[in-house]
Amino acid sequence: MAKRTASAKKQVRAGVRRSARNRGVRSEVKTMVVKARRSFTESPVAEADRVAVTVDAIRALDRAAAKGIVHRNNAARRKSRLMRQLVKLGVPAPTATRTAAKGKKGAAPAPAPAPAKPDKKGKK
Repeated sequence: MAKRTASAKKQVRAGVRRSARNRGVRSEVKTMVVKARRSFTESPVAEADRVAVTVDAIRALDRAAAKGIVHRNNAARRKSRLMRQLVKLGVPAPTATRTAAKGKKGAAPAPAPAPAKPDKKGKK
C-alpha cells in the first residue's frame, strides 16, 4: 500500500521533477553522442568539426556523470568508444579533456594542509 504521509507525498512530487529534468539531460547527451558518431561516418565533415563535436559529446557525458544522471562508468565507457572511433579515422585525439585535469581546466593542485595549531596552555 502506498505511503500517504506528507513527507512521502512531497518525495513523490520531487521525484517527478527530478525525473523530468534528468530525462532532458539524458536525451541531450544521447543526441550529442549520435551527432559525433554521424560525423565519423559522413565524409564531407572536416577534421576540426569531428573533433569539436566529439569534445562536446564528451563534455556532456562528463556533466551528466558529475550530476549523477549517468553512472560514471557508463560515461567513461561511452567516452572511450567515441575516442576509439575518432582515433580509428586517423584524427589525433584531443589532448585537453575535463578528466585530464580532474575537475576544472587549468586548476592548480590543492595546497598542502596547514600545520595543526598547538593546544592552548593549561589544557591537557
